[in-house]
Amino acid sequence: MSIPVVDFGAYSLSEKDVPDEQMQNLSEQLKTAFTEIGFVFLKNTGITEEEVNRVMDISKKFFLQPDELKQPFSRKSFSNNPNHGWVSLETERLNPSRPGDLKEAFNTSSFHPDIKWPSGAVTGFQEIQASFYQRCKELSLRVLRVMAHSLGLDPEVFLSAHRSIGTDENGSTLRSLYYPSVNCEKAKQGQLRCGEHSDYGSITLLFQSSEGLQVRRRSGEFICPPAIPGAVLINIADLMQRWTSDQFVSVRHRVLLPPAGDSSTRQSLAFFVQPDDEALITCCDGSNKYPPVTAGTYLNERFNYSYGRN
Repeated sequence: MSIPVVDFGAYSLSEKDVPDEQMQNLSEQLKTAFTEIGFVFLKNTGITEEEVNRVMDISKKFFLQPDELKQPFSRKSFSNNPNHGWVSLETERLNPSRPGDLKEAFNTSSFHPDIKWPSGAVTGFQEIQASFYQRCKELSLRVLRVMAHSLGLDPEVFLSAHRSIGTDENGSTLRSLYYPSVNCEKAKQGQLRCGEHSDYGSITLLFQSSEGLQVRRRSGEFICPPAIPGAVLINIADLMQRWTSDQFVSVRHRVLLPPAGDSSTRQSLAFFVQPDDEALITCCDGSNKYPPVTAGTYLNERFNYSYGRN
C-alpha cells in the first residue's frame, strides 16, 4: 500500500476554520492513513514551495561553511536548551547499532534572547528559521485537531498538551538536514545517511527536496515515498502511538546511501512536534496499555539513546 495524498485545502493556513462536513472528511482520511500506514501526504496546506526553498537555501549556505565557523553553534552549546544548534557529520546515530549517520543538521529548538545565531554569510538565518517554525507550528495544531476529531476526542486532549511550542518548556524542533555527497566505497560497514528509527514525539512534518527516504511497511519491507512538490509528508511518532493505545502507528524509516557513482546531495526539513515537557501522556482510551510518562522525560531518554550518554 502506498502513502495516501490528502487535500488539506479546506483547513489550510489561509482558512479560519473548517466546515463540519469537510472536517469529517479530513478526519476519516487521516484516521485511515495513520492507523494503517502511519504516514500521509498533505497538499494545499498553505505552506508554499517558496517558503520551503527559502529555508533550505539559507540552511545550505550554513552547512557549506567550514566546520570552524559552525562549531560555535554546536548542539549542547546553549545552556537553556541543549538540543538547539548544529549537529556535525556522524555525531548522531539514529540506529545505535550502526556507525554515525552521514548527515548534518541544525536544530531550531529555542528562541531564548540569549541564543546566538549564525550571521555573516548567512544573514537572515534566524528570521527565516523562526518564521518557518511558526508556520509549521500553526499547521501542526490544525493536524492535531483533525486527529483528535478522528478518534472522537475533544480537540483539547491533544491541543492543551502543546500550548508551549516555541518556548523552552517544549521540545518541538525545526530541523534542517543536509546529506553531503557520499563515496560509498569509503563509508563504514553498515553506515547510512540516516539509520532506521521511529520519531519521538506526537507527529513530524517533513519537507524533502528529493527522494531518498524509505518507510517500513507492517510487512517489514521498505517503500520509497516520492518527493511531491508542495506537499508535506506527515507521520505519527512514538508518544502519539502510546497516547492512542496503538490506534495510530509510529513506523520506522531511514535514508539509505545513494547508489555507487551518485554524487548528489540531499536536503530536507523536519518539524518534530513534541508535547510540552510537563505534559503527562496517558492512554486516551482510559486503558493502562502504556504507563504514564512526561513528554520531557521521554524525549531526554530518546536523546540519550541516539547520541550516547556521553
